[in-house]
Order: sequence, then structure tokens, then C-alpha cells
Amino acid sequence: VQLQASGGGLVQAGDSLRLSCAASGRRFSRYAVGWFRQAPGKERELVAGISWSGGSTDYADSVKGRFTISRDNAKQTVYLQMNSLKTEDTAVYYCGAGATMGSIMTDDILYWGKGTLVTVSS
Repeated sequence: VQLQASGGGLVQAGDSLRLSCAASGRRFSRYAVGWFRQAPGKERELVAGISWSGGSTDYADSVKGRFTISRDNAKQTVYLQMNSLKTEDTAVYYCGAGATMGSIMTDDILYWGKGTLVTVSS
């Protein structure tokens, strides 16, 4: 499975962005997927995760109520809708696929995509 994240950019605080994680590979729909981010000087953190079916999702406390993760297995794409962006959301965002939601939550990632930069200005 190969993953490619896209959709990042420069926005102002309060704006919205939608990130996409496009996958190639026949078994993509069997994997849970997470969106992670890494800000300068900080460790990578899990932002949101979604199960293979889309029936289960989880979010970091810092983004609950503002970010929504979803997936379209027919299009082999996972999305991260980010609303009410804050300057502290500035980071490189990565998507990663793992065997289960538990794998996502424990950073047991099988496949990583290249990141996309999100910059939120005040």
C-alpha cells in the first residue's frame, strides 16, 4: 500500500482545510488509517484515526469538535476535514495505515505517506 497526503496550504486562523490521503493497493480498505502531525521542535502526535469500515473514529482532545476524519474505500481515500483552524495546528500532516485502530493508537504503522504542510497564520 502506498499513501499520498495532499491538501495542505497556508490559511488564516478560523479557516478550514480538507486533507486527503490517497492510497494505491488492493487491500487498502482492510486497514485502519490515522492522521498524524508533527510541528517544528515537537514529537509526532496522532490527530485522528478511523477503522477500516469507517465505523469507528477517535480524535486527539486538541482537535475534537473541529476536525472530522472520514474515508471512501471505493475511492481509496481518507479525508481530514479541519475547521476552525488555530495557529497551533501548524504542522506537517501525515497519514499512516495500520492493521487495526489499536495499531493506529499505538503508532504501530505499516505504511506511511509523505506529509503535507499546513500553516495557520494569525
